[in-house]
Amino acid sequence: MEPESPLSESLAPQPSPEPQLEPFASEPPAPHVRGLRWVFYGPDGLRAGWSVLIFVALMVLFGRLLGALISALHLIPNKSDFSVRAALFGEFAGFVAMIASAFIVAMLEHRSIFDYNLRGPKRALRFAAGLVVGLLALSALVGSLDLGGWLHFGPVALSGSAVVRYAVLWACAFLLVGCVEEGLMRCYLLFTLTRGLNFWWALGLVAAMCVDLVIRTRGNGVWGVYGLALLGLLPCAILFVKKAASSGFWYATWVTSTFFAFGHTGNNGENWIGIFAAGAIGAVFCVSVRLTGSAWWAIGCHAAWDWAETYFYGTADSGFVAKGHLLTTSPAGPAFWSGGTDGPEGSVLVLGAVLLILLVLLALYGRREPVTLPAAAIEQPAG
Repeated sequence: MEPESPLSESLAPQPSPEPQLEPFASEPPAPHVRGLRWVFYGPDGLRAGWSVLIFVALMVLFGRLLGALISALHLIPNKSDFSVRAALFGEFAGFVAMIASAFIVAMLEHRSIFDYNLRGPKRALRFAAGLVVGLLALSALVGSLDLGGWLHFGPVALSGSAVVRYAVLWACAFLLVGCVEEGLMRCYLLFTLTRGLNFWWALGLVAAMCVDLVIRTRGNGVWGVYGLALLGLLPCAILFVKKAASSGFWYATWVTSTFFAFGHTGNNGENWIGIFAAGAIGAVFCVSVRLTGSAWWAIGCHAAWDWAETYFYGTADSGFVAKGHLLTTSPAGPAFWSGGTDGPEGSVLVLGAVLLILLVLLALYGRREPVTLPAAAIEQPAG
């Protein structure tokens, strides 16, 4: 049986205590004290907005401290290189900063760090299934590009012990990538925004991202963010009108997926399809949390997709080509089909791969009994 979070236990019916006489009648708190506490605390403890602000501030603080330490020790000689050394140290710093920040916020909220969508049944099996699906989905995408003539294979780039060494090192690096990106998006933010986000706040956050891109104009890739913003608007508006009990989860899905795409706009070589696909796969990963009860499936799928794309097939990953990849590939033909400098994620065929992942996810878990998420993560007012 899945362990219940402290929050779920606090929401369970409790027997009425026997009335007791107190030696002195206590005065009710002053109105201004109640009002000040209301600003910071709600029915589920620390309000979601303050939780996110504290978490972000801690992430920035720890990230800068660890970045300064890595720079002082010269652990990453050239930050522009997409090497396994740079990936390992960079992602490890992000992982430590995220864990430390989440641990502190969890203590403030009287939670366990595992309450952030890391519980749920059969976690190891879910993770392994995600690994298999991610590897097969990326392979199907690369195979389709090759079949259509939009991707050409060259000679094998590694030999001997280097094959195993780089395979293991890149596996470790992309496991960290999966943990960090899913830990931020589908663990902490999805859980926290679900318990404290209404439609108007969701709309405001998505609109703020779009306005930022309009002002700063980061190239053609920004249209992927605009597309996601518009695509999620109608279903979220319908949930708002219907006052659906689980609307908070889908508002958070809209915001985190759009934000995931927004974060990719700074990558080199991105196009609007790659940006849109990043947000779309983010939404699918949110669905996986809903169906499996945790983010472990998403972590595995994310890590395997990136490993196969970057190391095994040697394609560009969000505009970056890694050093130390096994196979050699090069795009051919129009970028709309080949992905161009963005790699397979920039090809329109990637949308088929994302749809395939969603269909497999629904086939594996969609017909089972729905997994019960923590009460604070699903029972939110529709407004």
